[in-house]
Amino acid sequence: MNPSTIMSARDLEFLLYDWLDVESLTGRERFADHSRDTFDQVLRLCQDLATTYFAPHNRDSDLHEPTFDGERVHIIPAVGKALRAFADAGMIGAAMDYEVGGMQLPHSVYTACMSWFHAANVGTAAYALLTTGNANLLAAHGSPEQIDAYVRPMLEGRSFGTMALSEPQAGSSLADITTRAVPAADGSYRVFGHKMWISGGDHELSENIVHLVLARIPGAPEGTRGISLFVVPKFLPDADGQATVHNDVALSGINHKMGWRGTVNTAPVFGDGNFTPGGEPGAVGYLVGAANQGLAQMFTMMNEARIGVGLASTALGYTGYLKSLDYARSRPQGRPLSARGGAQVPIIAHPDVRRMLLAQKAYAEGALALQLYCGKLVDEHRTAATESGRDRAGTLLRILTPIAKSWPSQWCLTANDLAIQIHGGAGYTRDYDVEQHYRDNRLNPIHEGTHGIQSMDLLGRQVTLDQGAALAALLETMAATVATARGTGDDELAGFAAALEAASGRLAATTAGLWATGNPEAALTNSAVYLEAFGHVALAWIWLEQAVAAHALPETTFREGKKLAARYFFRWELPRTAPQFDLLDSDDRTTVELDESWF
Repeated sequence: MNPSTIMSARDLEFLLYDWLDVESLTGRERFADHSRDTFDQVLRLCQDLATTYFAPHNRDSDLHEPTFDGERVHIIPAVGKALRAFADAGMIGAAMDYEVGGMQLPHSVYTACMSWFHAANVGTAAYALLTTGNANLLAAHGSPEQIDAYVRPMLEGRSFGTMALSEPQAGSSLADITTRAVPAADGSYRVFGHKMWISGGDHELSENIVHLVLARIPGAPEGTRGISLFVVPKFLPDADGQATVHNDVALSGINHKMGWRGTVNTAPVFGDGNFTPGGEPGAVGYLVGAANQGLAQMFTMMNEARIGVGLASTALGYTGYLKSLDYARSRPQGRPLSARGGAQVPIIAHPDVRRMLLAQKAYAEGALALQLYCGKLVDEHRTAATESGRDRAGTLLRILTPIAKSWPSQWCLTANDLAIQIHGGAGYTRDYDVEQHYRDNRLNPIHEGTHGIQSMDLLGRQVTLDQGAALAALLETMAATVATARGTGDDELAGFAAALEAASGRLAATTAGLWATGNPEAALTNSAVYLEAFGHVALAWIWLEQAVAAHALPETTFREGKKLAARYFFRWELPRTAPQFDLLDSDDRTTVELDESWF
């Protein structure tokens, strides 16, 4: 049986067990019902589901994207069939508590499971991603009644969820939203406003849709301090308790995207009088938690979604790599330079093709390792034996979130570009998947916060919070990896360790220099360059971690492949950061010392 070109089961096994030792989590109370055997069973199930239900319609849902006839959204049937299989397997709430209907899988294992679905069909997987995030937010901040009414049906796949943040006049600038939530006599609210770019905002894939909507209550403070969060279901219960009454939620249209075409992307209207529940216009909504706490609550879902976008980016880069590798091994073309005549050779024999494959391997496998490491941090933050251990994991997760979102979005997109190049003329035809993977992945540098937004969060908030505690914790973690690598006695690993030590030292010095004046405007001028340099240092650390774990394995082609990819990253990729740090240290003002008329 040929290996899958969706995802690598062998790499997941290595990362979960040989590197992260997730089997040891079964010694903790939360995961005591699990074992490596149950983890493996779920992973195999997800591989089967992704292969059988998700991958076959990936191209079809791209070519036949959702349509809106003015009343209904139409989606190809295979999408609903796949999501039903996903929900029936318990995967929507796989990492959630038993009490709400979850399976209490470690988040690291759940992340590995989801990599299969994102790689197989990111457009269909998005409905599940949003629903899980919605359910997690309500489980954390909702009332017991809201959990019963909305979370349990979502975990059963009877309802799907959305996050309704952006508005036509306010994309990422949530301080500028104008959607209103007017208190009603019965304790509910009537919501009025227009939203934009809402994925999964309307469909008939489930019995109900649970919108989480940011809005302002009259008299609330201006800016982000006056934003509240509301549950606004598409259907409300009738006199018999059945969700049959159409709430005042409608669509003004759907957006047609370059990629992720299988995920319907909508412009919903709340409270326009299209429907009149209770005989009145206005979408009935229910406040989540306290008033004016909506943005803080929504960040529960947004941060989860950011890491989810990073995983989607990773999976798209990974499957593109596997498919271009398979193509390179089977496509004969050309001969070695030293040959005179004779048969053609597979293009993998040519050095430039090998370079492109190795770059993809370094990007995709490095990104996957980062995603699973973040998953393990979620597990540690929730279940570590000591409070300090839990706090440290949370601190590391916060500073790595912008990297986990943005680095794969940039470099796994580059991997998809290389996959097209390896396919040559066939790469930009629809006969091969790689052109779709590129289009799908191009959304991710924008999705859930652009690179610029992530860079300002990283440099403007995460590295300065609590006197730089998060950066200090990450640098300490990198230093521990450096010491471990030196302790192996392997000269090449020692060389990698020295390179990481120098790069992490440069990161620390540049960060301190940027904030030396205490002027945020000056410090953040070139934050996008900082994000990219920081990301490459973080991935060098991730690759050193993998190389050390691989060093302990028996000699196999898999082990040698890991060592080779680590060598590539340290020789070809990490050196990119030196001129970036030079630029940051120079306090270059080119991008701000100009007049817009000069363009």
